[in-house]
Amino acid sequence: MKMRVKNNIILEEYENKFSYKKNKTNLNIQFNRIAFIFFVFLVISIIFSIQLLHLGSLKVESNIKSTLNINNYRADIVDRNGNYLAKTVSSIDIGINPVEVIDKKKLLINLQLIFPNKDYLETSKKLDENKFFYFEKKISVENYEKIMLLGDKSIKPEEKLTRIYPQTNLFSHIIGQIDDDNQGISGLEKSFNNRLKQKKEPLRLTVDTDIQFLIREQLVKFNSIFRSKGAAAILMNVNSGEIISMVSYPDFDLNKREKVVDLNFINRATKGVYELGSVFKTFTIAAGLDENLIDINTQFLDLPKSISCAGQTIGEYSDKIPADLTVEEILIRSGNIGSVRIGQKLEIDKLKFFLEKIGVLNRIDFDIEEVGEPITFKWGKCKLATVSFGHGITTTPLQLAKGYSIISNGGFDIKPSLIKKDKDYNKTKKRIIKEGISEKINLILRKIVTNKEGTAGLANVDGYEVGGKTGTAQKTTLGGYSNLKVNTFVSIFPTSQPKYVLIVLLDEPKTNSEYIYYYRDGKQPTKGTPFNTAGWTSVEVTGKIIERIGPILATKHMEN
Repeated sequence: MKMRVKNNIILEEYENKFSYKKNKTNLNIQFNRIAFIFFVFLVISIIFSIQLLHLGSLKVESNIKSTLNINNYRADIVDRNGNYLAKTVSSIDIGINPVEVIDKKKLLINLQLIFPNKDYLETSKKLDENKFFYFEKKISVENYEKIMLLGDKSIKPEEKLTRIYPQTNLFSHIIGQIDDDNQGISGLEKSFNNRLKQKKEPLRLTVDTDIQFLIREQLVKFNSIFRSKGAAAILMNVNSGEIISMVSYPDFDLNKREKVVDLNFINRATKGVYELGSVFKTFTIAAGLDENLIDINTQFLDLPKSISCAGQTIGEYSDKIPADLTVEEILIRSGNIGSVRIGQKLEIDKLKFFLEKIGVLNRIDFDIEEVGEPITFKWGKCKLATVSFGHGITTTPLQLAKGYSIISNGGFDIKPSLIKKDKDYNKTKKRIIKEGISEKINLILRKIVTNKEGTAGLANVDGYEVGGKTGTAQKTTLGGYSNLKVNTFVSIFPTSQPKYVLIVLLDEPKTNSEYIYYYRDGKQPTKGTPFNTAGWTSVEVTGKIIERIGPILATKHMEN
């Protein structure tokens, strides 16, 4: 034995003076033979077990596949960046044939261990009825493996092609629904039903999931703040007509396959037909410019505070509007009487023709069928007057977006679209408004946001050159108008070189005495909504939206 000291610790080392020598005794030989035989048997057993498991899995797989209907396949739907909006996947449903159940109690106990949240009193009743039923649909792979290990012949797995919607309710009004027979019944699922069933490649849309999420987030937030009945927003490229986002709220989860019958769930962006108020004043002025009847510096003097027509009084929304206004000032201050005077210069035929060619009077041709049709009316002198400032005329937010796109993009016609196409739209541009008018209108729209006399200062987001026009309209009732409102703001940005139109509509908003307004011009914040107008509701929402989507648009969509 040797001893050594390391760090004051005494260690002992023992040398092994013994050696081991193998002696092949009869006992050793016999043991080795038994071990070898056992090893061979073990290997054979393992191989046999693997083969049995493989054969069993093949049998199950074969049984499942036999239920698969390839005709139920529908092509995927993706956004402009390839993100899945609708996808066809295979899923497994578990059915039970009570006639083949050997031990009901045992089966219920085993099922409860795998699916603890199921109602087993209900399952027990179904077993007693002795009729085939589906116990659970779209089960996970893990639960499928567990349930098949039960080895109960009464359990009948069925593999089916299932349509899932990864974005749940984010695109519900755009994508639409399918029925139990795998046929589209609304949205793109319906209008492109044959294409989705016949072709394998995905249907690529123009929408952007990230932007859709951010816009919907703000609509949901402010729908609660202003206690609106609903809300809608459309973001569209003014040059191509590509719709980057289209949100209507409330919406619904497509995966639940629920029958939506509540009219409050309509697609307000396309199906909703509204009087939209003063946003039409831009059209009246653009028509006057297009007909060379006015210029932006044309003055209207001694404008009265009100006028009468057929016993009805038309007045200004504010007593602060001056009697002497230029065309530019009429739009900035949203003057009713000044707009009427411009309409009277145009007369019925010219104003009607202009509204028709920019697409706001007649039903629009679109990629989904849920499109509203503006209410027809009989033109006359009084109707000419009211239409001039957006009263007594209806359209949809989608058509409003188209009209403003044409006015701001240089006067070129466009076709709003949800389907991604090539970029050859520049080759087929057709000018329908005279050159130079867009520049004049865009300049005024910018001043509506930046000037103190304008009605949309809350949308002046730094760095994005936002311009736009507000619209506050009372909702119609039987025989007249109610106090309920539709507040709309149409924004164009950047006004120096327009790329996007953003429509924000709030359906029946209310004032909020607790909401804090933070002004972008450095003024002290104020508490409470002073007026239930678009300038204090829809404009505020628009500003918050542009703050969030602006950086994404500036980076992801520069090619457009």
